[in-house]
Amino acid sequence: MALSDLQLDLRRLQAPLPIWHAVVHHAAWSKVARSIADAGGRLVSVWGVDRRTAGRAMVACAAYATTEGLVWVELPLGDAARSFPDLAAAFPCAGRMQRAMADLLGLHAEGSHDTRPWLDHGLWPPAPLSTPNEGRPLTVDAGALPADYPFVRVEGDGVHEIAVGPVHAGIIEPGHWRFSVVGEKVLRLEAHLGYAHKGIERRFTDLAPQDACRLAGRVSGDSTVAYAWAYCMALESAWRCETPARATWLRALMLERERVANHLGDLGGIANDAALGFGLSQFSRLREDWHRLSREVFGHRFMMDAVVPGGTATDPAPPQLIRIAQQCDAIEQEVKTLRIAYDEHAGLQDRFLAAGTVTPERAAQLGLTGLAGRASAQAFDLRCDHAWAPYDGLKVAMAAQHQGDVAARVAVRFDETLESLRLIRSICTGLPQGATRTELSATGVPAFGMGWVEGWRGEVLVALEVGADERIVRCHCHDPSWQNWPALEHAIMGNIVADFPLINKSFNLSYSGHDL
Repeated sequence: MALSDLQLDLRRLQAPLPIWHAVVHHAAWSKVARSIADAGGRLVSVWGVDRRTAGRAMVACAAYATTEGLVWVELPLGDAARSFPDLAAAFPCAGRMQRAMADLLGLHAEGSHDTRPWLDHGLWPPAPLSTPNEGRPLTVDAGALPADYPFVRVEGDGVHEIAVGPVHAGIIEPGHWRFSVVGEKVLRLEAHLGYAHKGIERRFTDLAPQDACRLAGRVSGDSTVAYAWAYCMALESAWRCETPARATWLRALMLERERVANHLGDLGGIANDAALGFGLSQFSRLREDWHRLSREVFGHRFMMDAVVPGGTATDPAPPQLIRIAQQCDAIEQEVKTLRIAYDEHAGLQDRFLAAGTVTPERAAQLGLTGLAGRASAQAFDLRCDHAWAPYDGLKVAMAAQHQGDVAARVAVRFDETLESLRLIRSICTGLPQGATRTELSATGVPAFGMGWVEGWRGEVLVALEVGADERIVRCHCHDPSWQNWPALEHAIMGNIVADFPLINKSFNLSYSGHDL
């Protein structure tokens, strides 16, 4: 399907990737969604905006990925209207996003089958992101307890429930899991998240646009480069700023280092959950060496605050670039050796194969994305599909599998690690000369922009609106975990309870990036 078939008045944004914006009426909202779904497009995110302080309406927004790029669709709502047509029939992953819109802005999906609160645990005032709450602190009465969440009950002979969380035994963020099981076999799993909500989207409105990049980089600590780049891309798009070529290459260098760091950590953690402590110790050693060099070159182990509006805050010297390339050579050999050990370890493969399977058909239905999607034959990677500089010249080789089990997700991680090491070496040798930062200037009129970046977990999206007074009206950040948490619930079905930590780690989704 060509974008022209949508019959929309599309305006292309100034951005490195192909991103279009359109405003639609009520009936077209559903028609556009269905047309994109029928053509194999994907829903990236759904969110709402309250523009009433500017004398305008509340708005429902959706972003769709198509073969020609990203389409940002807006539906203005009347003064009395606080609802919009449900998108879950075309895109099931929209359900929880729409429930979050109801919690945050009081905007409801018409005809939705699930209207339970999602992020709000019964402790918030109504619509905390709406205009009437602006400037008023959101407080919770001392001693107040969260409301009971109506989990779906599974009944029958021998069925019982196992409640896990929200506080976990390990050092991880909070989330509540409710298993319905017969013996050890999992019949159904339902999650309740939102415990890591920090009010990030409201906090953005208190910050100057150029300062808010630091907050974006802290949405999810393991994806700081992806979020910071997506935010900067959105602001640079809104204020029509061209980033220097050297800065763009350095951003890609950091993004690939972030990808490698997380894959190294996950490859060790997955093996540990399958009782192979050797894998954890070896990959932890490699990851620690990786973080230490990032600290020396970029000033922070996770490269926080290194991506800034207009460019980068650091500029590695030639000797540092040589060290980065040499480290890639050394780690590549160790990763290849460890991969052989993983592939030939009978006990490990027995735990990996056929565990936590998401079939390609189910993955497509649920909108599974990122590395987990690519392990289930969902071959989407922005670095390949809509390659922007410098990826348009680096020719990224997409890693993909079709089995959709833990073994497939491990294989994708190994392949992506090796490919990222190659990319990092190419960037180090091909890095152009020149400035690393350009000063941004506000346009003096209301402006909006969008950032779209392929992070290590999947595509990260930031939609930004800035007023004529240079204040942030809305900054919506979307993590691929929104699509992938429901898929994890399907992946565990039919497996035993003891395999859940392993299956969960093979996805390694973000609580913080989801809950905001």
